[in-house]
Amino acid sequence: MTNETSLPAEDGTFLVAALYHFVSVPRFADLREPLQALCEDNGVRGTLLLAHEGINGTIAGPHAGIRTVLGYLRSQPEFAGLEHKESFAAEMPFLRMKVRLKKEIVTMGVEDIDPTRSVGTYVAPEDWNALISDPDTIVIDTRNDYETAIGMFKGAVDPNTKTFREFPDWVRNNTGLHNKPKIAMYCTGGIRCEKATAFMKEEGFDEVYHLKGGILKYLEEVPAEDSLWEGACFVFDERVSVLHGLEEGEHKLCRACRHPLTAEDVTSPLYEAGVSCPHCHATRSEDDRLRFRQRQKQMDLAKKRGERHLGK
Repeated sequence: MTNETSLPAEDGTFLVAALYHFVSVPRFADLREPLQALCEDNGVRGTLLLAHEGINGTIAGPHAGIRTVLGYLRSQPEFAGLEHKESFAAEMPFLRMKVRLKKEIVTMGVEDIDPTRSVGTYVAPEDWNALISDPDTIVIDTRNDYETAIGMFKGAVDPNTKTFREFPDWVRNNTGLHNKPKIAMYCTGGIRCEKATAFMKEEGFDEVYHLKGGILKYLEEVPAEDSLWEGACFVFDERVSVLHGLEEGEHKLCRACRHPLTAEDVTSPLYEAGVSCPHCHATRSEDDRLRFRQRQKQMDLAKKRGERHLGK
């Protein structure tokens, strides 16, 4: 049943809020059910992660609904200082609402890394170009390979990690990172860099910087003509990617492997909607593809009925 709070704004857009906050929350499990209910009652969808170390996630919905949820979060003493980043979507970019309890709000897998105790120096988007253009700076993209595949800052080092858990070993195995005095790090919204810079400080790096608000804030505030960003920024929702001004990009998503796809990928003979793409075709069995075809068929039938097939 659709009620007024689940509808988009008068201009037809849904408000998207990306947020995270590192803070000690011993009672984090108690927040899950009321937060889940509040989001559902206000037509808000997305994913929020709660852990002892704080909150992380992205939600979307009607403007009033998002304001209500953010207001509730900031009414909790632990999240009074919560910041968020806003963008807009022409269609609801999430299928459901999930509030999950986790061990970490961003999983690095290294014990005792606490961004509230030690973290790198924040750099505002307007000052980022000068830092990464400095020849004494090594620029590191802390995201995973499927994200860096569609866009990076000019001259940045790509660790080619498949998960954030691989990042600590990558740092420890790259002694050349000590060759320059400054390390500048960035990620989508800033949260991975909170832990990544804290980790780098623990590893003995002195001058460690990170982009405040992440790529999303940079694309929002820095004009395209002054930008050192190349390509699009992968986002974890149905928009798939965003460009300068946080406009929706043109990438599609492979439903089999979740890899962003370019127009060239979609024309490949290895691409089949919902079944395979050039990035995953060789790793899937015929049984996998048969199962994915059945799922895609159900999604197509649901779309014809005007419904959304959520799948598993």
